[in-house]
Amino acid sequence: MKKKKAANSGSSRLSKDGRRKHRHWQVTVYYHDGEKFARVYIDRDRAERFADRQKKSPVVKATRILEVD
Repeated sequence: MKKKKAANSGSSRLSKDGRRKHRHWQVTVYYHDGEKFARVYIDRDRAERFADRQKKSPVVKATRILEVD
C-alpha cells in the first residue's frame, strides 16, 4: 500500500524517504602539502568538533564540512 503524497510536501529527498533517520556530514581536511583526508559523521556537532580539532594542527591548511546523501 502506497502512502498518499502530501499536497505541500518539501522538495527535499530526505523528507520523501521514510527509512532516512539521520543526515551525513563529510569533513574534508586539506593539508599544506596538497593531501586531502575525509571522514563522514552522522552528527553535525561531532563533525564540527573534529574539524575544529584538525584546524589546530600546524600542517592543516583548511577544513570543510558538507552534507552528503
